[in-house]
Amino acid sequence: MLALKNSVIDLRQSEKKTLIGFFSLYITLCVVILIFISFIYFKFQKDFMLGQKRVILQNYSNEFIIKLKHLHINFDKNQTYPRDKRFRTAIYDSDEKLIYSTLKSRKTKLNDVIYTTNKKIHFIKEPESYYLGARYVIIEINADQIWLYDIQKEIFIITAIGLTFMLIIGYFLLRLFLKPMRDALHLLDRFIKDTTHELNTPISAIVANIEMIDTTNLDEKLSRKIKRIDIGAKTVSNIYQDLTYLTLNNKIMSQNENINISEILNQRIEYFTTLADVKKIQFVNNIKKDIYLVIDEKKLSKLIDNLISNAIKYNKINGLIEVTLNDKNLIIKDSGKGIKKEQLSLLFDRYSRFDKTVGGFGIGLNIVSMICDEYNLKVNISSEINIGTKVEITW
Repeated sequence: MLALKNSVIDLRQSEKKTLIGFFSLYITLCVVILIFISFIYFKFQKDFMLGQKRVILQNYSNEFIIKLKHLHINFDKNQTYPRDKRFRTAIYDSDEKLIYSTLKSRKTKLNDVIYTTNKKIHFIKEPESYYLGARYVIIEINADQIWLYDIQKEIFIITAIGLTFMLIIGYFLLRLFLKPMRDALHLLDRFIKDTTHELNTPISAIVANIEMIDTTNLDEKLSRKIKRIDIGAKTVSNIYQDLTYLTLNNKIMSQNENINISEILNQRIEYFTTLADVKKIQFVNNIKKDIYLVIDEKKLSKLIDNLISNAIKYNKINGLIEVTLNDKNLIIKDSGKGIKKEQLSLLFDRYSRFDKTVGGFGIGLNIVSMICDEYNLKVNISSEINIGTKVEITW
């Protein structure tokens, strides 16, 4: 059962890692493809727009050069370089030094013919003659803001549609990719549930019959054998109950009653005494009598069992377990290995285990958390390495 359960855990963890890895890679690939397509589309639209503007700018440049030629022929110191409200201009000499400029953008590319800079369109024209020393004439106009808005809107819509389409494809690919793993998990889960169900009768029979044996009339050697059987049976019984709770929890109706916690707590401590004796662990009890709480008795027992079981499992030889019950809280404190502070927040995650030197599935505290959530109980765990762990349940 342990090997099978560990296999299920490994498969689930593998499925989660595979899912995250595949999804991350797929989304990254989709984003890269969409960015590339958007870039190509934008460049195509930009080239198309510049092609349309080029005709207009060509006419503007011809008009300006004609005026520049006229000024060159009829030079007058009182005259200024030609200006036009429709566009801005600049003149550079053959050494690419600025002669005159009304441009708003100072970044120029004299080797290009037409380009955009800072939402401005520039057109470069070389006059047939160097009128007034002009080798390059630059015409500048504002880029069409409506065009920019429209193209951005189109790219956003195309990207959204493309990403949605790719996510739909990815969803079906992921389902197809994970189907063999999910089928294997389903078979293992089904097998574990069936096996767990079949264990109920023999485990219950073993535990019940051992409890009826009077070990006081047996010799010491036989008594020790009976004790080891008792320990093994109770360990398997506790595992069985945990697995049953997890597999059937959603189908079991809670039968809430006004339960005497003090009596249940004493019964569960007595139940685990045999297990505690193996490690020579002593219980120090400070249990107030007749403390009541409205709760399902089986779930209360399961909560206490998991806390005591962990206190024994992770305790040291000749250790102590202090059990305190007051009107408003239950405290179980051990003198065991302790837990690192960075691991405390992960204790209630199912299958979380931080010490693999001892057995277990990592489901005990997850069950405790589920029961506490159901009954609005507050659970707080504090711990120090090599000093011990303290679990406090408050209601």
